[in-house]
Amino acid sequence: MRFLTFVDEGGPRLGALTSAGDGVVDLAAAQQAVTGRPAAIGTLRDLIEAGPAVWTRLAADLASADVAAFTRPLAGLRLAAPVQPSKIMAIGLNYLDHVLEGGRKPPERPVLFAKFPTAVIGPGDAICWDPALSDKIDWEAELAVVIGRTARRVRAEEASGYIFGYTAANDVTARDIQQGDGQWVRGKSLDTFCPLGPWVVTADEIPDPHTLPIRCIVNGEVMQSSNTDQLIFRIPALIEFLSRAFTLLPGDVILTGTPPGVGQYRTPPRFLRAGDEVTVEIDGIGALTNPCVIEGPAPT
Repeated sequence: MRFLTFVDEGGPRLGALTSAGDGVVDLAAAQQAVTGRPAAIGTLRDLIEAGPAVWTRLAADLASADVAAFTRPLAGLRLAAPVQPSKIMAIGLNYLDHVLEGGRKPPERPVLFAKFPTAVIGPGDAICWDPALSDKIDWEAELAVVIGRTARRVRAEEASGYIFGYTAANDVTARDIQQGDGQWVRGKSLDTFCPLGPWVVTADEIPDPHTLPIRCIVNGEVMQSSNTDQLIFRIPALIEFLSRAFTLLPGDVILTGTPPGVGQYRTPPRFLRAGDEVTVEIDGIGALTNPCVIEGPAPT
């Protein structure tokens, strides 16, 4: 299934994409019609935390019900980030072709940093920054993993059982802050610097997440184009590495790294500007598009 969050006059609502891909089932309304009770699941994080038995029952309810009355056209719906994680763990230098692009050697263990949850935005939301704070804003297309159940000291061979699904992400980065600080968190965590979406595709629909073409497109021009088969540390190894250090909670997100073609390594370097439009595309998942807007006066 493909779960998303859409916004109407009452606020954010949990939805499921129809099999045709052009409609969205309002899950709260459909559940209430099927069960005769108000829906207990309000957000995707609620659903993930409820566990596999609830996911199975929900799928059965939807399969047995006539959901046409609770389905809205996808076109015209405002989508929000599909999930609001408690933490975002990100892996740097994890595509072999990206490491070679930067003239580095592959790392011996995962390079870990964090992005703050306040950086999360959804499809169509603006990536914003203050030009007085940074003028070197870069794009990074990434495959994001959404954790499905509490994970602590999970072995790699068991890790697939802890994955709820996958989505697209843009690890937007202020390069001047990242390099000037000597560590990455501030330059990676400015508000709006973690677009997620457009939906979360459940793990059963992506049997092997290490075979997915991934691209970043800026104003119609392909800037990054690679495949997740370039991952140095694969997803089970990342879950083992992370869960050995701290507990992963349902709905937490792992950003798995970015391929070559980022702005800082282009000749000459190229960075985002007001009015730009950035799209992350991952085959089997979808496209995540965000405009760019500056806050405050433009630099002279």
